[in-house]
Amino acid sequence: MTLEALENALLELGVPVFHYFAFGQTGNYIVWAEDSEGQSLHADNVKTGQVIQGTIDYFTKTENDPLVKQIQDKLNEVEISWRLNDIFREDDTGYIHYEWVFEVI
Repeated sequence: MTLEALENALLELGVPVFHYFAFGQTGNYIVWAEDSEGQSLHADNVKTGQVIQGTIDYFTKTENDPLVKQIQDKLNEVEISWRLNDIFREDDTGYIHYEWVFEVI
């Protein structure tokens, strides 16, 4: 699975999707970004497979938002490795912020 495929999968969810940052959003939205290398493969002193790791952040003001499950279901559907990393409420914006860590090849 590639970064482009990840973005396309997120776009299918029906909310605005941004890469790295979003400014001035008033509704629910997703921001995703690649930020490091995950558990890559090495053999004979060379890299034989590189895994890219990043985060998917969903911002919602809806308690028990069903899109949270839809995001996880979509990641499973397109076979993107993920884990739910954090959930917290942002006091300054009122958003509930969900963060997943993903890995793609």
